[in-house]
Amino acid sequence: MTALAVLLAAGAGRKFWPYNEVRNKCAFPIANVPMALRLARQLREIGFQQIVVVVGVQEGSVRAALRPLGEEGLTFVRQPAGTPGTATAALAALESAGALTPETQALVVYGDCVVGTDDLRATWQRVQEDGADAAALCAPLNGERPHDWITATPHAGNRLGGIEGHGRGGSHRMAGVYALGPAAWPFLRAHPGRTTHVPVGGMPALEAELAETVATMAEEGLNIAAVEAAQPCVDVDKPWHILEATEAVLREKAASLRESGSMIDPTASVSDGAEIEGPICVGPGATIGKRVVLRGPAWIGGGARVINGAIVGENVLIGDRSRVSDYCLVGGGSVLGRGCVVGHGGEFDGAMLDGAYIYHYSEIYGVLGEAVDIGAAGVCGTLRFDDGETIHKISGRREFPRNGANATYFGDYVRTGVNVITQPGVKIGAYSCVGPGIVVYEDVPSRKLLLLKQEIVTRDWGPERYGW
Repeated sequence: MTALAVLLAAGAGRKFWPYNEVRNKCAFPIANVPMALRLARQLREIGFQQIVVVVGVQEGSVRAALRPLGEEGLTFVRQPAGTPGTATAALAALESAGALTPETQALVVYGDCVVGTDDLRATWQRVQEDGADAAALCAPLNGERPHDWITATPHAGNRLGGIEGHGRGGSHRMAGVYALGPAAWPFLRAHPGRTTHVPVGGMPALEAELAETVATMAEEGLNIAAVEAAQPCVDVDKPWHILEATEAVLREKAASLRESGSMIDPTASVSDGAEIEGPICVGPGATIGKRVVLRGPAWIGGGARVINGAIVGENVLIGDRSRVSDYCLVGGGSVLGRGCVVGHGGEFDGAMLDGAYIYHYSEIYGVLGEAVDIGAAGVCGTLRFDDGETIHKISGRREFPRNGANATYFGDYVRTGVNVITQPGVKIGAYSCVGPGIVVYEDVPSRKLLLLKQEIVTRDWGPERYGW
């Protein structure tokens, strides 16, 4: 049998706004590694030499994200125009590789997922070694709303069944990893172009979802294996999933660092005046200075500077050439990209992409896109006075995030003036600017400038009116 991996990275990612404006969602970095690159490396690790990447919207960002992998064994295929859906994307990849033969098996992975390498391997083995006609990775819902996902209920013997799009039941959600054998090819070619396995009143979009192919195969009695995810499995579909995926990746990295112990490059400088607890990984030329309080596990990138009383929490990743200084606080579970700054009394919790800045007593919780500049004393509101749920509107649909609902999501290249306050759950579109002194209550569209207009009253004053 010939083995082929297919990585799907063509979608528009509209529900991922504001982070889909300047890149494909699959090129978005989780813990400073683009999701597509992380998955491609995992596919190489489990033995795939040939990877076909399906691209479409913002394809340049996907190609750039995968450049560190090299060109050998990597093929790019454009999804045909006017044929939305993961099934048509997978079919285009397999046809371009001449893989729709009785001698080919394929592992198809959605490029916007953060999954474990062992789970990828286990899904692949169910077809490659155990003889299943197809296999799907399934993640327990764990309290998530079933109608937010395509769900399934594995049967006895780990057979997959009960697949339903945005239904009311199901114990698991489809996790975007499918192993397909030759028996799947006729079903893939004959996809109806929509999901027919929906509840009464369901309104499926007119796109070819790969889960529909697998559901039809199971319904017609083929051997479809269900593989329950044993590792964290995050479908990065909406902005708050960035924080969920970041937490999962940092937890995995922390377990590895605890096992290996601290690793400090010989060219790094670690002051005796720093208070360090737990294992740390420090890159070449990095500096940890006096009065720093650092609780590991932590990762300090090459050339990064953590200096002058900075406080860094547990499970923090600081990218190359970033500066964390002057009694600022970086909360546990946070990620800073390359060339970031958190300075002078600033406080940050969340994920920050390359080149983002926080200065002077800002208190920020959420996700900062690339090169975001937060003005002095910027504050993210993180609690509601009524203790109610923060409702997000995604493509007009009401969403109730389990985690990160009260975070603020700053799109790429956003700037804010001094004393800007964002209310819980606000999203600010890419290239927008919020002027000084504004309280932001609602999402700000991309490419907008908000300025506060104030009324000034001028009256006579002085000792004649107020003196003695």
